[in-house]
Amino acid sequence: MSAADETVDVLVAGSGGGIAGAYTAAREGLSVALVEASDRFGGTFAYSGGGGMWFPCNPVLVRAGSDDTIADALRYYRAVVGDRTPAELQETYVRGGAALIEYLEGDEHFAFKVLPWPDYYSSAVGARNDGMRHIVSKAVPDNRLGRFQGLVRGPLDHERLGAPQPDLLTGGRALIGRFLSAMAENPAVTAHLNTSLVELIVEDGRVVGAVVQSEGARRVILARRGVLLAAGGFEQNDAMRAEYGVAGAASDTMGAPGNVGLAHRAAIAVGASTDLMDQAWWSPGLVHPDGRAAFALCFTGGIFVDRAGRRFVNESAAYDRAGREIIRAMGEGAVGSRYWMVYDSRAGDQPPVMATNVSFAPTSEYVSAGLWLQADSLTELANQIGVPADNLAATVHRFNELARRDDDEDFGRGRESFDRAFTGGASPLVPIDTPPYRAAAFGLSDLGTKGGLRTDVDARVLAVDDRPLSGLYAAGNTMAAVSGTTYPGGGNPIGASLLFSHRAALHMAGEVRSSPE
Repeated sequence: MSAADETVDVLVAGSGGGIAGAYTAAREGLSVALVEASDRFGGTFAYSGGGGMWFPCNPVLVRAGSDDTIADALRYYRAVVGDRTPAELQETYVRGGAALIEYLEGDEHFAFKVLPWPDYYSSAVGARNDGMRHIVSKAVPDNRLGRFQGLVRGPLDHERLGAPQPDLLTGGRALIGRFLSAMAENPAVTAHLNTSLVELIVEDGRVVGAVVQSEGARRVILARRGVLLAAGGFEQNDAMRAEYGVAGAASDTMGAPGNVGLAHRAAIAVGASTDLMDQAWWSPGLVHPDGRAAFALCFTGGIFVDRAGRRFVNESAAYDRAGREIIRAMGEGAVGSRYWMVYDSRAGDQPPVMATNVSFAPTSEYVSAGLWLQADSLTELANQIGVPADNLAATVHRFNELARRDDDEDFGRGRESFDRAFTGGASPLVPIDTPPYRAAAFGLSDLGTKGGLRTDVDARVLAVDDRPLSGLYAAGNTMAAVSGTTYPGGGNPIGASLLFSHRAALHMAGEVRSSPE
């Protein structure tokens, strides 16, 4: 047995979705060491403006009068995800969220509310287009976090733009804060920032702990019950992205800075199997003056054009669906790493984007960087963005005709509930007819990679032969996503991360069966 610098029941690597595993283990009476690779808790989770959870039929929704059923939710999820991931894993997720919320609401530290958010495939059987499968945490003041006060990552405007860090935690930061608050006075919980898990320790065929590294020093933490890997994806590691064929670049990801794949590597080294390693949670990305493309959604106008000056996607589609179309166009050579949104001046100089995630900088900075252009004619604008003028004029003319009819025969924009979710039901087909004409640079962004370690329903990591690796668990973006190559609805990544972290901890505490109820 390796000499230990610290011995606990449960070691959790990653403080995003993994924080639910740390909390659950502590609540069930186990000692916990939580290690976080960066200087703040929360990971990519903390960057989420909403921090939503897709948990059908949970108590919060029931109290709000939802008439949804698990059967309908399962039909929807299976219709969207298909056979790409195990059916029992999908069923465990769809059924399990309600019980998790009930568990958390048994603790006064937690409080939730409904934030309606429509499913992303509204035409699929069982889709819920009123948004009543989605909840978020209520806000919480930072001063309630005790020893963890001031230690929650984000928000993005603070980290990227230097904006003051607010005293009220909202969105994903709120739920991270509530988990930390619930653990703040528990002496059985130790928490280590700037500490990366770099190697797993195996004794007699069982994972019994890990080597962690902090400021160049290596320490050994032994875990009597198990190790939970929930350290995010590898989106910040361009070498790993290239190795596994993940589209996009680290500079354009929204993932937390510590997400470089160390936990993936450590698990693979001890025999863990992987899946979906070429996948991510993609989105269109508005390019900001720092040169980075950042996740953007809710386009209330404008069109995306390819190198030929033609539309190539439903611009208002759910962001992962749009992102995959952008990747397709890139693969065909029609679109490069940067492409253009064309719009007009009816609403001013800013592109028609309601949710930029990283706030707009002053217009002059985009103009100086060559990211926002304008011209009195479409011909002049086409010359500026390097596309055939005749094609761009024809594309805009065609789009304006479709907008006047409110029927996008070409790409179906406006036909899905999500397309109109942020316009009060109004059409996202807005004519481009008010000069000067404008263009804004976009790229491909992502919310993190989604490929990772294969697991069973209790989040136990599986070897190539489907045998669970004793003592090793995974969740979040370190786990191969239960949703496969799709993004069924807002709150899926966070919801699955929390649920499988929770189930991992319950399994370590000996309180969960290895099959969905």
